[in-house]
Amino acid sequence: MVCDCAPMLQLVTTTLCRHCQRVRRLPPLRAFSYPGGTAENQVTVEALYDLSVDIQKIRQLKGWVLHQSPAYVSETASLLRDMGAEGPMIARVLELYPEAILCSPEQQQAQRELWRSVCPRERDLVGIIEKFPASFFISSHHTNQRANIDYFQSLHLNKRIVTKLMASAPQSFSCPVGQNKDMVCTLQKAYLELGGNADNMKIWLQKLLSQNPFVLLKPPEVLRDNLLFLRDRGFTTSELLRLLSKLRGFVVELNPDSMRHTLAYSQETLGCSEAELRDLVLNCPALLYYPEVILAERFEGLLSAGVTMAQIKQTPTVLELTTQIVSYRIQRLRSYGYDVRIGSLQALNGTKKDFEMSSGKLQLRRERPLFNPVAPLKGDD
Repeated sequence: MVCDCAPMLQLVTTTLCRHCQRVRRLPPLRAFSYPGGTAENQVTVEALYDLSVDIQKIRQLKGWVLHQSPAYVSETASLLRDMGAEGPMIARVLELYPEAILCSPEQQQAQRELWRSVCPRERDLVGIIEKFPASFFISSHHTNQRANIDYFQSLHLNKRIVTKLMASAPQSFSCPVGQNKDMVCTLQKAYLELGGNADNMKIWLQKLLSQNPFVLLKPPEVLRDNLLFLRDRGFTTSELLRLLSKLRGFVVELNPDSMRHTLAYSQETLGCSEAELRDLVLNCPALLYYPEVILAERFEGLLSAGVTMAQIKQTPTVLELTTQIVSYRIQRLRSYGYDVRIGSLQALNGTKKDFEMSSGKLQLRRERPLFNPVAPLKGDD
């Protein structure tokens, strides 16, 4: 018997259509509220939804922002759009730093003008905002920011350096300008007292600040205490300048107590004298700032690969590489016929690019042996 399915299909279709109409009438987002707190600002939520912002992500990380009023979602999006940002990038910025919508249009425009004084190209500025949105939208210390920009520009530093400082270490521009002046003056004074060339001081300072922008957040006493400790360990003035230039911004991340423990461990492990230890530190400052547990792991990794302590002392910079990198490079060199146990550890050193180039030369040498002009030529018998 053939069953007539038409009435059943009509019923199912009608039911689905009514269901779809009901779904379309539902609001896109449900109102949320904290236990015992206020409900979310639905105008804000809907405006963010229209920009394709991940509302759930904001709820999980910074849900409090959605409860604030007033909020300036459309104004923030318009500002970013006017600067050249496209929709997906605007959504990412608001997901990463939703607090941006709490800045008034006047505050946002003031920040825009402030940043343009060090980063005139808005295309570049948009790139900075995408990576460091908090640095751009923090407007509660506008006066301090302006004063710090003026100060660093008075030092004739490269605008890119000032921009990098503002982006990666915004706290240093939010603090009173006097705090930054004290640290910069301490750095300059130390450089000159250690015999640095005044003509090169600006370049030296730029490199230091570029390597570690957070150096400005440290008190000047940290630098002085570290230099005094190293001087007491027998480093000469010229050696201290050399060490300071190598450490650059990381010099303020150290402290006498940690250096004392690290140096004691390194000296005992390497079995060297104080003078030998100073030479090793000058060639490999990692012996100062890596904690004992990291150095122990790296020594063990090298020794377990058959490397001798004498080889490590000859090329101490190998300790700057992680155990995983060293293991990979040893295996890579071994595949090209190079044995680090009888060769120099210098083959392990360098950046990834440097190592790829040097190991590539070994591979070519293995595939195409060098021609020996004095070897007898093989002829037909």
